[in-house]
Amino acid sequence: MPLKEDSVGLGLRRSLMESLQAAPTGAFDFLEAAPENWIGVGGGPGDAFAVLAARQPLVCHGLSLSLGGPAELDETFLRRLREFLDAHDAAIYSEHLSACGDSLGQLYDLLPLPFTEEAVAHVAARIRCVQDVLGRRIAVENISYYAAPFQAMPEIDFVNAVLAEADCDLLLDVNNIVVNATNHGYDAGTFLRALPSSRVRYIHVAGHRDEALDLKIDTHGAAVSDPVWALLAEAYRVHGRRPTLLERDFNFPPFAELVDELDTVRRHLADAGDASRHVA
Repeated sequence: MPLKEDSVGLGLRRSLMESLQAAPTGAFDFLEAAPENWIGVGGGPGDAFAVLAARQPLVCHGLSLSLGGPAELDETFLRRLREFLDAHDAAIYSEHLSACGDSLGQLYDLLPLPFTEEAVAHVAARIRCVQDVLGRRIAVENISYYAAPFQAMPEIDFVNAVLAEADCDLLLDVNNIVVNATNHGYDAGTFLRALPSSRVRYIHVAGHRDEALDLKIDTHGAAVSDPVWALLAEAYRVHGRRPTLLERDFNFPPFAELVDELDTVRRHLADAGDASRHVA
């Protein structure tokens, strides 16, 4: 099912399953799930997932493709993934612009890529291959990172080069921009405005932890901060309204508090109206 530009969503986490099932109509508009957590799952959890996925539009956010990694893409998994996306009529599939494994297996972390022309060519070719196997365009997410392995170009130039060469979409993570801008000393608004509006498929908003004035840690375990809310509002003004997901992975508050945060997203969407869009 397609998503409306003003729709708001939550992650389909097992810790939230009962609350999501009991939520009144209109509390959220879509759900996001990691396919790796649900492919092949049966029994009660599998049945509950199937009911929710049939009731609400579903987007899928991958964890394990390692788009920038050195190991061969797992085409067996990609075929299973395509079956899963098709079976649940997933509106969008996204993955991280990162590496998370090598020839020895998964590293269970999202590692930043070198910001080089060679890395652009490598990851773009792999994204194109994934899109061919899945039979759909995918979106890649700008990740948060703390150590940069090598930067021959600015992060924004790297992201934009990958989007253009791979001809894919962008999952715009607003929180990650705030985190990276703080940790690496650039202006979040300038980065946001340099992204191509035509590539922005949907948006993530989340909380982080402040370790110091110049250090933020991306946690997905806290309420959204004021700087992130401000940049989300700017994202709508610059790029237009987009479906927006509130990410929360642990340290869950009462469900009503998550719904309150979704209502804040809705207010920003409403305030944006029919904002002018930068369509580069």
